[in-house]
Amino acid sequence: MTIAPLATARLHLLPLTLDDAPAIQRIFPKWEILRWMGGSIPWPYPANGAKSFLKGIALPAMARGEAWHWSIRPKSDIDRLIGIISLGDIPDDNRGFWLSPDWQGQGLMTEASDAVTAYWFETLGRTHLRVPKAANNPASRRISERQGMRVIDRFRKTLVSGEQDMELWEITRDEWRVSQHAPRA
Repeated sequence: MTIAPLATARLHLLPLTLDDAPAIQRIFPKWEILRWMGGSIPWPYPANGAKSFLKGIALPAMARGEAWHWSIRPKSDIDRLIGIISLGDIPDDNRGFWLSPDWQGQGLMTEASDAVTAYWFETLGRTHLRVPKAANNPASRRISERQGMRVIDRFRKTLVSGEQDMELWEITRDEWRVSQHAPRA
C-alpha cells in the first residue's frame, strides 16, 4: 500500500523508510521522549533500536495497510527528520507521535496531528479516532484538547517511565469535521 506524503504550513510528513533509521537513532533515545512511550520499548534504547523498529514493526505494518508512519520534517529543511507521527489499526490506540525536544513548544505537533487526523477520517474513512496518553503529559493532552477530543476512559499502564495514570481520548469523524471550522484556543 502506498502512503501519501502530507504537508502543513510548516511541515512535510514523509512516509517512513529504512533510510530514516540513522536520524531516528540519533534523536529518539532521549528520556524526554521515551518516558511517555509504552513499556515494551527498551530503556536504555539499543544501538540498533531504530533499524529494528523500522524493519520489524513499522515497515511491515505499512506494507500490510495496518499502520501509517510519517517522518516529520520542517519545510525549511526537508532533509532534517525531527520526529515521527503514526496512525494504526490498533483498538483504542490509533495515533502516536514524538518530536525532538529541540523542536517542541512551537505548535508543530498540533499541525502534524491535524494532518494525519484528517488523513484518518477523510482518506481512510474511519469513524472515530482513539488516542491513549499519560495523564501527566500536559503537552500531549493539549493537542487532543485543541482537536476537540474528549476523555472516555481512565486506566493504568506501564510506560518506559513506569506505571502511569492514562487517559483514552476520542473524537468522531463528525466531531472532527465540526472542530475544523471552530476557532482554536
